[in-house]
Parts: sequence; structure tokens; C-alpha cells
Amino acid sequence: MKAGKGRGRPLALLAFCSILSACGGGDTPPTTVADACQMQEEKPGWFAAMRKTEDKWGVPVAVQLATIARESSFRAEARPTKRVGSGLFSRDVPLSSAYGYAQAIDGTWEGYMSDTGRYSADRDDFSDSSDFIGWYMNSNARVNGVAVTDAYNQYLAYHEGKAGFARGTYRDKSWLPGVARDVQNWAAVYQRQLTACPG
Repeated sequence: MKAGKGRGRPLALLAFCSILSACGGGDTPPTTVADACQMQEEKPGWFAAMRKTEDKWGVPVAVQLATIARESSFRAEARPTKRVGSGLFSRDVPLSSAYGYAQAIDGTWEGYMSDTGRYSADRDDFSDSSDFIGWYMNSNARVNGVAVTDAYNQYLAYHEGKAGFARGTYRDKSWLPGVARDVQNWAAVYQRQLTACPG
């Protein structure tokens, strides 16, 4: 889905964003990423959107949640950047066109809008990003035979693109399987928590 290895861990980034509350633009991240039940209490609209996506595309809420946590740390206006220069002349340079909660790149987002007819969808809108993830992973299930519940392989394809996944390009990135395992582990944690949430 996007280039760049140096995206920090969701927990560390989110701690900063929660303190500053200016990270992420129009909607602030939840106060915790470790407790799905608390996130659900804080962001009921987000969870309603993810349940709608699960009903429509089959991608479990827990898989969506782990993917968004990894991709953007729940920051609406997240972009992958690299700091270049020093002092007064330093600046952030975009590493790719990835943007928003789902870190969708321009071309893939345009394909999503064209395929679904959702031309008013925005990458910094949580419900649109959730629907995008559902669309993408459902398509990957059809193209590559990866179950929508398989957070590990779905994340590899999400990062590398469906064609790249089919070619096994992730094998050339020694760090990427570890990231995918992290997504898989968090999806399992979120699933256990969501099944035990009160109410």
C-alpha cells in the first residue's frame, strides 16, 4: 500500500498525539490503543462504521482496527514523511502519496472510488477509510485467496499491493513480516477484547 519502513509503533505515537491532542486534525485519536472496549466507548461512531464494513465486505472489526492502528495510529491526517536538512533549513519530505487513517496511496484510493462509485469518499474520514480497507481486503481475498480473517497475509498484501504479494515481494523486506505479525497479534487481542466488552 505504501512505501516506508520507519513508521513508529502505534502506542508510542498515540501517546504523543493524546497529550498534544492536535495530532490528526479534525478527530483526535482514542486515549488508548490497548483496550478495544474503551476505544469503543470513546468512539462509538468508528465502531459502527467498522461493523458496517464487516457486514458489507466480511473483514472483521479487529482486523480493521489493527490495520489502522499500524498504518496511522488513528491519526486522520497521517502522512509518511522523512526529515531532511538541518536547523532552519530542515523540512519534512513525503515518502509517498499515502494519507489518512488507512494510509491509502492516490492510485489505489482512486481505484476504490471508481470501483465503488464513492467519489465523495475522503481518506481523512474514518468511515470511508474503514470501507476502503474492507474493499481492499475483500478484493485481495478474491484475487489471492487470502481469507479476510488472516490479518498476517492481508497486511502483507495491504503493504505490498495485491500483485506484489502474489510475487512475494515482501520476502525482500526482512522487517516486514515482523510488522505483519504485530498486526496479526493485535488483531487477536482486539478480537478477544471485543467479545468480552460489557453491554
